[in-house]
Amino acid sequence: SPWRDEPFVPVDCGSLAPSLIESELFGHVKGAFTGATQSRAGLLVEAGQGTLLLDEIGELPVELQAKLLRVLQEREVRPVGSNERMPMEARIVAATNVNLKEAVREGNFRQDLYYRLNVFTIRIPPLRERKEDILLLVNHFILRYGTVDGVADFSPDFMNRLMQYNWPGNVRELENAVQRAVALSS
Repeated sequence: SPWRDEPFVPVDCGSLAPSLIESELFGHVKGAFTGATQSRAGLLVEAGQGTLLLDEIGELPVELQAKLLRVLQEREVRPVGSNERMPMEARIVAATNVNLKEAVREGNFRQDLYYRLNVFTIRIPPLRERKEDILLLVNHFILRYGTVDGVADFSPDFMNRLMQYNWPGNVRELENAVQRAVALSS
């Protein structure tokens, strides 16, 4: 893609403290708040002409959704405490496990932001609906978390159990299970 050599900046909207999200995304100027000892460009600007992944966008506080919507519409960012605007060039990709249509109906997600982000939807089915991916993912995670002496090898019985489980936590749960199994394997 044209973005392959550009920065990829993931942001976990669900793990950032609500008081920090605005500064992290939009940046801030020195003195904008207690502890702002120097100016900092936000992640929207740091992504440059690359890609900014807004992971768990459904967790973004409603009060920041309007600010994000404005940035996406105007393609400009105003850092916290500044009157200056900076251009935002990054491609935005948003991901969530929240049903955003339902969140819009319940008033937990802005409808206008939903439509601004929902240009192209890619639905990734849960792992329980694509069991054929489990073995590939397990092999990938075994290589990632291989033991010091080499790569762990799981018994056919263990692999069968992995295939039978429904994985409500999806790939993250599978990764955790493989990592734990590798750590405990002899």
